[in-house]
Amino acid sequence: MNLFLLISWLATWYSLDGNYTSSGEIFDSNKMTCASNHYKHGTMLEVTNIANGKSVVVKVNDTGAFKGRKLDLSKGAFSKIANLKSGVIKIKVEKFDTL
Repeated sequence: MNLFLLISWLATWYSLDGNYTSSGEIFDSNKMTCASNHYKHGTMLEVTNIANGKSVVVKVNDTGAFKGRKLDLSKGAFSKIANLKSGVIKIKVEKFDTL
């Protein structure tokens, strides 16, 4: 699988358990998912917290990320790479090439 590197962005987390995402899935804050206005639904991304080097692989299943951010991570995904109290973190994103 090929990865394509993008420059650093800002990300935060959200939790809307039980609501439908824009892809039609029911949102589960424990799943490794994210919302993005930049990527299509189903896109797989590796998100790395620049401050500590921790990474998580997520699937885009919702539309969103506002106020200068490119991604809003599920609560579960965010908690794998940062303390929830961090609020907004600087990330780098790598998109998996779908061959």
